Amino acid sequence: MLLTELLHPGMLEALAGAGHGARVLLTDGHYPASTAVGPRARIVHLNVTPGLLDVPPVLDVLLRTVAVESAQVMVPPKGEPEPAAIADYRARLGAVPVESLDRFAFYDAARSPDVALAVVTADTRTYANLLLTIGVRAEGTLAAR
Repeated sequence: MLLTELLHPGMLEALAGAGHGARVLLTDGHYPASTAVGPRARIVHLNVTPGLLDVPPVLDVLLRTVAVESAQVMVPPKGEPEPAAIADYRARLGAVPVESLDRFAFYDAARSPDVALAVVTADTRTYANLLLTIGVRAEGTLAAR
């Protein structure tokens, strides 16, 4: 049995093959995952029913599984308020820099060949999409057995 809380085989496979600079896309249930995902990305569908599995719990597990050096969020057009989902992500990511991209710039970034994993959730919030860039594991973080 694995000694990690992340047990999804497809996610583990994609993350094991990803390295520094690879990206992980977390999407809401509205995201066009069939057309706006990188060509090499492993797509994992966790959208069983609306609201059953949202982005935050997936993000929390990923933050305990991989180092994240930066993130990008999809934001609404100028003049509209920042959605609550984005404020939540900023709080969860702490010191990780978060860049705001408009919808089409976000789609372009998510179509990058650097996207190793795309996780489609059933999050019903608008603009609840997040693109993470994997960082480097800090020295001394691997415990000898």
